Amino acid sequence: MLNNEEILQRDYIEKLKEIVSKKKAELGRDLTCQVTTFGCQMNARDSEKILGILLAAGYVETQSDDADFVIYNTCTVRDNANQRVYGRLGALKSHKKKNPNMKIGLCGCMMQEPSVIEKIKTSYSFVDLIFGTHNIFKFAELMVRMLENDQKVYEVWEGTQEIVEDLPIERKYFFKSGINIMFGCNNFCSYCIVPYVRGRERSRKPEEIVEEIKKLVADGVVEIMLLGQNVNSYGKNLDNPISFAKLLEMVEEIEGLERIRFMTSHPKDLSDELIETMKKSKKICHHMHLPLQSGSSKILSVMNRRYDKEHYLELVKKIREAIPDIAITTDIIVGFPGETYEDVLETIDVIKKAQFDNAFTFIYSKRTGTPAAEMPNQVDEETVKKHFDMVLSTVQDMAKERTARFNGQTVDVLVEDINEQDSEYLDGRMSHNTVVHFKGSKDLIGKIVNVKLTNFHGFYYDGELV
Repeated sequence: MLNNEEILQRDYIEKLKEIVSKKKAELGRDLTCQVTTFGCQMNARDSEKILGILLAAGYVETQSDDADFVIYNTCTVRDNANQRVYGRLGALKSHKKKNPNMKIGLCGCMMQEPSVIEKIKTSYSFVDLIFGTHNIFKFAELMVRMLENDQKVYEVWEGTQEIVEDLPIERKYFFKSGINIMFGCNNFCSYCIVPYVRGRERSRKPEEIVEEIKKLVADGVVEIMLLGQNVNSYGKNLDNPISFAKLLEMVEEIEGLERIRFMTSHPKDLSDELIETMKKSKKICHHMHLPLQSGSSKILSVMNRRYDKEHYLELVKKIREAIPDIAITTDIIVGFPGETYEDVLETIDVIKKAQFDNAFTFIYSKRTGTPAAEMPNQVDEETVKKHFDMVLSTVQDMAKERTARFNGQTVDVLVEDINEQDSEYLDGRMSHNTVVHFKGSKDLIGKIVNVKLTNFHGFYYDGELV
């Protein structure tokens, strides 16, 4: 059943549809839209909602920068993400001069920073619409206000307790989908801006999550990705608290659903119950993304991660003992303030002992507004580069060694797309998240097939249909 806000926003979608229809008649052509996503999978899911509303209102999607409505869903985890948005905005200015009907929108995490809004007002005043992470569900209403009155609409909330999900959505894939199970973060890692721009943790009710997944499965979805900044703390703030493991058990029972993924897991909240649930499950993929960030207990403490090196390695040991073939991937930051050569050696030691299947390795990016940005002992660029190369080399060597273990095996692969380099080949993904290329027809897309892995190429496989 729709709640009051969902009913209201559906009314605004109808109003937006009327406005678009009149404009189409006036111009004698369709109105086009372009939605560009920066950042994480939660942002990607939000962009599917934005596109779903635009298509429901009568816009036609295009990849062109000269669309009638262009919106950037922004990320602010690292400063270079902000700079990319500013660069793209500069290029849009000339398109807008040529098309007086063009409107430009910005949303997402970057918009939750007051300094960003001020910069846009002064340097990019041609932007027409701004909203943040907390009022994305108001998108249709904000569009109506902007178009009806031909005025700029800048509306950024500091927070919200509302969860409004039952609105149109345009999925990128017909056979798999992300689904938000919670919003926000309570962890306040000293380098991270996310709690400030996404707000405090809010969990969705489990029955609402299950109902949404059932609808997706009825629409052809076979794989679900449960999304949250820290899924391991799911359910703690509900009126009737429930653990993430219990939610997974409920999702497992959905008939027709074949694969379950989730991210991201915080090591401090990863429970024995979750490990046991994964061990027993027939549907949860044998892949866990477990961010390490640093192998130095000293640096982890300053990062406010609330675990140490030994605790992390003990978790990995428990997971591997329960699920021997599991793929564990991670995030690593190099160059955090105060990090020494010895700290980097500690990180390399964890990489070797944990035997990661892959790692996303980043150079520390100072984020204004976080405690780490004000810390002394910022590491110089030359030292960071040297340490980063050491860590990356270790990660790559370990990843190749780990992933090679599947060579010659026959595995289940979800077929995802036609290969970009050779249209005779398909791209698929193992339960362990490893990509496989193999010959096959496009009607296999969305199906889970058996593939024999024949050639290993470091991070992916060639295979043959069985």
